[in-house]
Amino acid sequence: MKNIFIKNIKGLVQVGEGLPLRIGGAKANELPVIEDAFLALEGGCKVVAYGGMKDWDGIDDWRDLEVIDAEGCYVMPAFCDSHTHTVFAKSREGEFVDRIKGLSYEDIALKGGGILNSAKALASLTENELFNVSYERVEKIIQSGTGALEIKSGYGLSVEAELKILRVIKRIKEKSPISIKATFLGAHAFPAKYKEDHNGYIDEIINTMIPVIAEEKLADYIDVFCERNYFSVDEMERILIAGKAIGLKPKVHVNQFSKMGGVAAAIACEAISVDHLEELGEADIQALKNTTCMPTFLPGCSHFLGIPFGNARRLIEENIPFSLASDYNPGSTPCYNLSQIWSLACIKMKLTPEEAFNALTINAAFAMGLGGSHGKISLGSESPIVLTKKIPSFEYIPYSFGENLIQRIFTKE
Repeated sequence: MKNIFIKNIKGLVQVGEGLPLRIGGAKANELPVIEDAFLALEGGCKVVAYGGMKDWDGIDDWRDLEVIDAEGCYVMPAFCDSHTHTVFAKSREGEFVDRIKGLSYEDIALKGGGILNSAKALASLTENELFNVSYERVEKIIQSGTGALEIKSGYGLSVEAELKILRVIKRIKEKSPISIKATFLGAHAFPAKYKEDHNGYIDEIINTMIPVIAEEKLADYIDVFCERNYFSVDEMERILIAGKAIGLKPKVHVNQFSKMGGVAAAIACEAISVDHLEELGEADIQALKNTTCMPTFLPGCSHFLGIPFGNARRLIEENIPFSLASDYNPGSTPCYNLSQIWSLACIKMKLTPEEAFNALTINAAFAMGLGGSHGKISLGSESPIVLTKKIPSFEYIPYSFGENLIQRIFTKE
């Protein structure tokens, strides 16, 4: 078992005992930091000691020890990304050009592009081919500073292809050094053959896909794209109830383009998170109050599609915790780098660096069922740890939005 001692850390961030599971309101602007610090790790990333260098008593009987001098560098918990579509066949830059020429995301989808485009490409790959291209992405995601990752299906839209995606995610879970959560998103769009027969496809999800998912233990969560031209609130509820019956917790795409009452309905279905929220009304805010449902904003999607950024400041006013995630996917957010998402949240959503960092760590961990184990540095925790390059300040990371400032990530052996 390898032991690591990091000394002379400029700032040890998000560190302490008894840190909350969620942070909201004015406290979201607070961040515990130890300056001129040390951190001792076992087995790759298990925290066994930390503190100020002035309190360091030396190391007794540590073998196979790596000592790292982090002078001028920050150490912090790795980001948690609670919303991605990492398993896909190929990119969709052609649609990027279509949008430049004036077509909207919805226009492209209505003419057979978008999600249906990705489903067609994915059907042509074998499971091994899909695993190989997807795991390469996961390795890049980890190196960018992400230490926990949620991955959705949804680019299959058939029994065979949806199960193929989920089996690939299961293989990624088994191989990856970080925690991976799997979400079944068969209800991402209606396949062309079910365009006029919504009940037919929903029946296929409930009666054919879900039983196999239960048998093979392929998912942790169930998701639905609740939006105009996609799944209605009633259709969402029907699918979520079927998923809950086999132990899948709901996580829902909602309020990306319109307000349909999906937030309140998802909360009533005990959703662990409601994601997107580019359109957020007062009724939605009131529904979120005094719940454990984590509203999750996806600023990379807002940036790439040119749609509104979610009103996170309104949630801060109401003392409602929220998280941030990448929404990494080939159509609306081809960006997995959460340092970039951090910058967008500060620049476009007017969040302080501390508010955005809390949303990318502690709150994001809660949004993917890892609250208490990830997104912080505390004794016994095994959340992956990030070491930055030498930087002048913590705020420099979101400020310098085009620079790669992650030097190393420590994960379980």
